[in-house]
Amino acid sequence: MRYYPVQLDIRGRACLVVGGGAVGTRKAETLAACGGRVTVVSPAATSALRQMASEGRVLLKERDYSAADLEEMFLVIGATDDEALNRRISADAEARRILCNIADRPEICNFILPAILQRGDLVITFSTSGQSPAFAKKLRQRLEAQFGEEYGVFLELMGAIRRRLLARQQTPEAHKHLFEALIESNLLELIRAGRREEVDALLERFLGSGFRMEALLNPNHPPHTP
Repeated sequence: MRYYPVQLDIRGRACLVVGGGAVGTRKAETLAACGGRVTVVSPAATSALRQMASEGRVLLKERDYSAADLEEMFLVIGATDDEALNRRISADAEARRILCNIADRPEICNFILPAILQRGDLVITFSTSGQSPAFAKKLRQRLEAQFGEEYGVFLELMGAIRRRLLARQQTPEAHKHLFEALIESNLLELIRAGRREEVDALLERFLGSGFRMEALLNPNHPPHTP
């Protein structure tokens, strides 16, 4: 296996994208969504990128790339259609020991980006190690059909339950069996079907009174009364 699988915490870290086209826009949007402090350098930019800049989500510098742009950067993504420029970005990053990805050029990257399927806090990543991005896309389409939005709701609910139990000063080991039972139950299927009353009944059966889906997911909202 050539690549070491890892998920980076980039919150508050400086990230550079070189290239303001469709690919650069997608890369900048993902980095910003993950909390990165994103700078985009490109003499031209898409309207979506300019909109992101106007909202303060990215810093857009509409000019040519310079090696000085890498100063204090945590990572850089090259997303231009200029092969010579992409190689220069890679070499500049390597000289500074900065994480570098060049779109569609795995041979000049020191990390590559996997295909991503996200359902709330559930993040599934998969990679063909750069051998076939088209096949990775096909796999993602298959998984999109298999993993619906209910998985995100399920994880949000499980996280809320965990926080509620920990607030009672119970150790994680004390309620491990409860989570295992919930996972083995039909909770996920009930969420998928939108059968909230049955979800509440199941939660109360396993966890006791006071554990209801709406209150767990919206703790700051007043309880619903008919």
